[in-house]
Amino acid sequence: MTRRHFNFNCRGAMLVGTLDHASSATGLLIVSGGNEVRSGPWGSQAMLAERIAAAGFPVMRFDRRGVGDSEGENAGFEASAPDIAAALRAFKAQVPSLQRVVACGNCDGASALMLAGGEGCDALVLANPWTFEATPAPVKPHAETRPEMTPQRLRAHYLRRIMDPRAWLRLLSGKVRVGALADSLKGASAPPAPPTALAQKIAAGLAAFSGQVTILIAERDRTAQAFLDHWDKADPRLQHCPEASHSFVEPQARTWLEQQILAALRAQ
Repeated sequence: MTRRHFNFNCRGAMLVGTLDHASSATGLLIVSGGNEVRSGPWGSQAMLAERIAAAGFPVMRFDRRGVGDSEGENAGFEASAPDIAAALRAFKAQVPSLQRVVACGNCDGASALMLAGGEGCDALVLANPWTFEATPAPVKPHAETRPEMTPQRLRAHYLRRIMDPRAWLRLLSGKVRVGALADSLKGASAPPAPPTALAQKIAAGLAAFSGQVTILIAERDRTAQAFLDHWDKADPRLQHCPEASHSFVEPQARTWLEQQILAALRAQ
């Protein structure tokens, strides 16, 4: 496995990509979420690329316009379809033998791929898609997302708390702020939140994609749980990772994520 860096053009801006070379004609294109650089949070995407390349599949990562080492204006993930398309062209130019490309994104990287209808890729691995309207993702690259809970998610949260004796002990011992609890219970009693405009857009974008799709859910992640509130929970493309947080940092979650990606790469 060899790793090298290169430049490519996107609408007049010079973008920077990293290629981990391997021999397979199927490759992985990693789309970063938030304002993360191509190495990913805690260098996780760089390490993932190394492991996937060691398994025989070339991997490309890149900084979109206005992020990391790339030129241009950062217009956010909703305007990143041209960046993904340019990265795909660059990937194929760097690896002329490439015949099939699987694209993978987490958080708003997944949403960007969905909005773009896959942007020419052959298969998608989408982790914890972002469905919130206001703030697309944490600005700090190592931060976990902390979006507001929907009424559906609040009800599920308090149902678990009711079944937990430790929660009752905290309440009876005065360690729980009653005012804050009342506000939360009021939110939990609200009607189910309708799908956000973004949730509707990503659903429409994904519906236009005809290739293989895998949707990964980290079960300890609020972003993933909020996505499920707007999605068909019987969708056979959903794969759940118990006890995983947003970035799959737990050892068993990292292994699970790698296995899911390799399965998509090996599929025909």
